[in-house]
Amino acid sequence: MSILITGGCGYTGTILTKTLLKLGYKVKVVDNQWFGNHLKKHPNLKIFKQDIRDIKENIFKKVKTVVHLANIPNDPSVELNQNLSWEVNVLATKKIIELSVKNKVKQFIYASSGSVYGIKKEKKVTENLIPVPISTYNKTKMIAEKVLESYKDQIKIHSIRPATVCGYSPRMRLDVSVNMFVYQALVKKKLIVFGGKQIRPNINIKDLTNVYIHFIKNPHLQSGNYNAGFENLKILDVAKLVKKYVPVKIYIKKDVNDPRSYRQNSDKLLKTGFKPQFTVEDAIIEIIDRYRNNILNINDKCHTVKWMKKKKIN
Repeated sequence: MSILITGGCGYTGTILTKTLLKLGYKVKVVDNQWFGNHLKKHPNLKIFKQDIRDIKENIFKKVKTVVHLANIPNDPSVELNQNLSWEVNVLATKKIIELSVKNKVKQFIYASSGSVYGIKKEKKVTENLIPVPISTYNKTKMIAEKVLESYKDQIKIHSIRPATVCGYSPRMRLDVSVNMFVYQALVKKKLIVFGGKQIRPNINIKDLTNVYIHFIKNPHLQSGNYNAGFENLKILDVAKLVKKYVPVKIYIKKDVNDPRSYRQNSDKLLKTGFKPQFTVEDAIIEIIDRYRNNILNINDKCHTVKWMKKKKIN
């Protein structure tokens, strides 16, 4: 039996696929490869270059677990083409869960987003709070969760709500906050912080990979939503962490209309036995190391919106 990963050539998917192969799993990857493919040939790996909107049923044969990562990520990317985003993030998710149930897949792990909560005043944002999404991207994630929830009597559903992901991946993203700050410091030789007092939850990409593997190894865990974020940091404090390793000046722009500020609580996940091992600081150090050793290849593909505009993706 295999693990099927949609978006397996993506930022998190590449790391997850490589890690599962090292652990001895058989893996199938479905990815349209808009941002390339950094996976090497492996006897236990099958890659299908397909748009998930047109995913083929035969791929689900002999699949035990589906890890659904593929999506149009973050607010700016979604705003480029909202219709595309609803098709990919919601309608394709419905198709994938239906094919999973039809082909007797045992477990469905979904990459949702901690941003579904919207703006919260509570000191601890837990899964018990009602999501109030404030952007189209957030809404697509919330609706997809609701769609999946309707199938929980037919298949085990684990919806993971990751915090902002950070760290190095061969399919690198430089449009997420921590990674973006490191990029600014290394390439632009300065750090620009908008506001700075906003608190955002973060998770190292290695920990997020381990979260998905934790659920793959424990399919008996109760269906439902699980927060995955372990460091709630002020934006300015993240910039200062970067400055610790790349001494550049920080410029603060205070007149910013960005109300997003919340602390994600992941006690529910921790109670299942998961233990985080990596930090935001670890991610910063690794990105800097990859850059200085000419391993990090910076190009337009590292910036999702820029690449989608350039390739006129729709």
